[in-house]
This record gives sequence, structure tokens and C-alpha cells, in this order.
Amino acid sequence: MPVADFSLAGKVAIVTGGSRGIGRAIAIALAEAGADVVVAARKPESLEETVAEIAKTGRRALAVPTNVRETEALRNLVAETKRQFGRLDILVNNAATNPVFGPIAKLEERTWDTIMNTNVKAAWLLSTFAREVMLENGGGSIVNVSSTGGLRASLGLGCYSVSKAALIMLTQVLAKEWGPEGIRVNCVAPGLIKTEFSRALWENEQILQTTVSQNPLRRIGFAEEVAGAVVYFASPASSYTNGQTLVIDGGGLA
Repeated sequence: MPVADFSLAGKVAIVTGGSRGIGRAIAIALAEAGADVVVAARKPESLEETVAEIAKTGRRALAVPTNVRETEALRNLVAETKRQFGRLDILVNNAATNPVFGPIAKLEERTWDTIMNTNVKAAWLLSTFAREVMLENGGGSIVNVSSTGGLRASLGLGCYSVSKAALIMLTQVLAKEWGPEGIRVNCVAPGLIKTEFSRALWENEQILQTTVSQNPLRRIGFAEEVAGAVVYFASPASSYTNGQTLVIDGGGLA
């Protein structure tokens, strides 16, 4: 047995928001480590692109179109995973939204609810449903995708920052409650990553230059640079790591 075992052979994973960006990179990385992967997002056509990439690794892949703001859709995602693959070992709560950029005082109540329901409530519900199936095989690993915005207030991203801070605390609460059951819960907090989701930030020259100038590595990150940390948290290599949040931002918060 290797000292650091990163193998996910025989494991089954769910990745929400798996159709693009960080979610797609995570799904592919989990498959490369040996897992069969179920990817969930709202748009079926973009999910199929991820499924095709996973297939190249030789692992099985399944696309389940899912609106994470719908409770029954989340329940169906877990049920379909069990029906198709017989088990569930890994859950990555990556799906998120941030439809606005501006001061929180001008935020509409409906927008607040949309952000909180997508970024926090969905992760709580899906983790709860996943737990039931994970316990059938002695436990599992849940990885939440937060943000450095959850650790430091970000101007223009107020509600998003609050939601990501809540996700970090949800990680700690679930880790403490479910650890005795063999379910570990950890979190990654990426900084500015070059994805479609964050395009409004890295296409803004002022924001980009400020971020790069304050970053020790003098650049922003890429989705693939987040995926390795998720594989670590999902694998036996992190078997004594629970309730932790790993910042992946090139040292920006250092």
C-alpha cells in the first residue's frame, strides 16, 4: 500500500455544477483517480461534454440534469446515482450562482434567496440525502467548494461572500456531526480562477491587475489547480483530515 493513497478505484462520486469550469475539472480529476462520476447541472448538452471527457479516462460517467434549487431534483440525483452505480462514496457540492455585482444595500430579496438557496441550502440538502446512501457502505467523503470570498469580504460580492462563509461553517458542522459515522466533510476555497463563472472579474482589467499585483504568484488560477485538492480530500490520502478548508489562491490571503 502506498504511503499516500490517492486512488479512488471502486468509488462513485457526484459533482454538482459539473458541466464547466471548476466542476468539470473536478469531475475529470476524480475519474482519472479511478472513480465513476455522476455530473449534475441544469443544461443537458453541456453535461454531455463532460461525460465525453470522463469516458476518455476509461471510467463510467452519468449525466443527471439537475436544478439544485429543487429539493426533489436533489433527491432524484442521489437516487439515480444509487440505481445506476449501486453506491455513493464522494459528493462534491460545487454548484453556485452569483447573478449580481454591486452593493448589498441594493440587493433584491429575491436575489438574496436565489444565492442562498443555490450556494448553501442545496449543499445542505444534497449532503443530507447523500449521507443516507454513504452510510450503507460505511461512510464517505463530502467536499464543498467555497471561495476566498467566504473568508474575506469582497466589495460588490456581498451576498455571495456571506453564502460562501456559511458553506465553510456548514462544512465544520457536518464534519463534527457525521465524523463518528465515517463521513468526512472538507472544503476548498479558491481565489480568482479563470472560468466562465468569474469572467466578469478577470475580464475587468482593473480588477484583474489589482488581483495579480497583490498575489505572490502574480497571476490568477485555473480550474485544474483546484481539482487536485478535491482528489486529496476524496481519497484515503486525507483519511485523518476532517472539517478543514484549504485555500487555493496562490497565497493571496497570506
